[in-house]
Amino acid sequence: MAQQDGGPEHAPGQERAPAETPAGAAGAEEAGGAVVGAEQELDREAEAVTLAVMAASRLIVALSARALASVDVPLTLPQLRSLVALHTCGPIKLAAMAATLGVTPSTALRMVERLETLELTDRRVNPDNRREVVLRLTTAGEELVDRVLSHRRAAIRALVERLPAQERAGLVPALTALTAAAGDLDPGLAPAEDTGRLAGVVDDPLNPAP
Repeated sequence: MAQQDGGPEHAPGQERAPAETPAGAAGAEEAGGAVVGAEQELDREAEAVTLAVMAASRLIVALSARALASVDVPLTLPQLRSLVALHTCGPIKLAAMAATLGVTPSTALRMVERLETLELTDRRVNPDNRREVVLRLTTAGEELVDRVLSHRRAAIRALVERLPAQERAGLVPALTALTAAAGDLDPGLAPAEDTGRLAGVVDDPLNPAP
């Protein structure tokens, strides 16, 4: 006899499939919530690291300014960066220094002209290409950069020595990884090919405007 309710027929002994419960949906929601929670935790961690790096950057800038104030020469921090570039790389082209500092050639030229009036730099025509200008430090410029960097290095070292040995050791891989990541993310953060690696130049987050 046909069923009167219109429902599906089942063979004798066959069990009905269990009805779907909200447990599956709840599990999916829990998994989604866990992903969101992990992302939020990552965001909080990244923000904490960002704030710490910014604080360290301000510290380095302050130490650079203090080191610069230790010499009797009216220089700005961006002008000091130009001197350090020349000190590290030796004679370089004006265009290469501008690329390294992240400024236009005209801006770099104005900085060089100011440094020339202080008898800290020397500008000459490139003997291999007379349309190019090659820059280098004078003896006075070399001595000034040595004094400023030695002062800053001593100040940073004094701070580092105040840290426990375990914290000091942890700084090295962390800062090295941060520097490497900067070069991978944006080639403009790395030194120009013509100038090589500029210790004491690219590690300072300074405004390059003169």
